[in-house]
Amino acid sequence: MGAYLFAHFTGEHRDGEQIYFSVSRDGLHWTDLNGGRPVLRSAIGTGGARDPFVVQSPDDGRYYLIATDLRIEAGLGWETAQYRGSRDLLVWESADLISWSGPRAATVGIEGAGCVWAPEAVYDVKEGKYMVFWASMTRKTGEEAHKQRIYAAWTKDFKTFTEPFLYIEKPQHVIDTTIVEAQGRFYRISKDETVKRLILEASDALTGEFHEIHSDTLSKLFGVEGPECYPLPGGKDWCLIADRFAEGKGYLPMRVTDWETGAITVLDASEYDFGAAKKRHGGVLPITDEAYERLIKASFPA
Repeated sequence: MGAYLFAHFTGEHRDGEQIYFSVSRDGLHWTDLNGGRPVLRSAIGTGGARDPFVVQSPDDGRYYLIATDLRIEAGLGWETAQYRGSRDLLVWESADLISWSGPRAATVGIEGAGCVWAPEAVYDVKEGKYMVFWASMTRKTGEEAHKQRIYAAWTKDFKTFTEPFLYIEKPQHVIDTTIVEAQGRFYRISKDETVKRLILEASDALTGEFHEIHSDTLSKLFGVEGPECYPLPGGKDWCLIADRFAEGKGYLPMRVTDWETGAITVLDASEYDFGAAKKRHGGVLPITDEAYERLIKASFPA
C-alpha cells in the first residue's frame, strides 16, 4: 500500500524552526508525530533548521535529511539572512527514519552568498549521484543589485560536495525550486519571487535546457511558495503542494494529471487535512508500510 513522511518546520516562533514529522497513508490526510513536538533539533550554526527535505539513497537505502541553517526567531532579521546568512547546509542521516545522526554542517554556498535557502536533492541515475540545489542572494561582478539565483552541487554521500555552480538564472528573482522525474523527463517548479507565482518547466536532462510549460492553475495562484511534489497512490497522478504564505493559510494541495500540458487542479478543502500543526516549507517522501508503522509507534528524544 505504501505511505508518506512529511518533514517540515512550523514558523518563526519558539521551537518552530526545528524539524517536525507527519505521516499519511494517502498523501492528503496527515497525522503529526511526537505529540506535535520537534523530532530533530539543531544546536549548531544559527541554532535553527528550516525547509527540511528528506531522500532515501537508491544505493544503500539510507535516509538523508537536509535543511536550511537559519533561525529568524533569533531576531537578526530577513536582511541578515538573505545577505549575510549561513552558507552551510544542515545534514542528518538515518538507517530507519527513527534514529538519526547529526546534524552536521556542510559549507556549500558560494563566497559572498547569503543564506543557502530551501535545499533539495534529486538523484540522477546517469550520474549515479545526487544533485543538491538551493537559492542564494548573490551579486555578480558589474551588477548593481543582488538577485536570488539557484545554485547546485553534486554529492554521493552528503559529506563531500563538488564546487557549487549556477543552476537557474532568471531575469527576475527565483527561489524554492523542486524537481521530480516522471516518464523519463525532469519537471521543476520554482517560485518567481518577483511576482510571487510558481513556474513549471521541463527538460530531458537534469542539467539540460528547460522550457516553460504554461499552467492555467499556476498562473492564477498568487502568494504561494515552497512547492513540493510527490506521486499519489497508484502512481498515475501527482500531488503538488504550495504554501499560501501571503494569506497565512498553510499548504494548498493540487492534483497533477499531465505534466506536459500543465493539467493541474486545486483540491477542495474537503479532500485533505494537514493535521493540527501549521506546516511550513518541507519535503514529502514516499515510504513503505513498515516504515509508516515504525514512525507511528516511535518515541523521539526531541
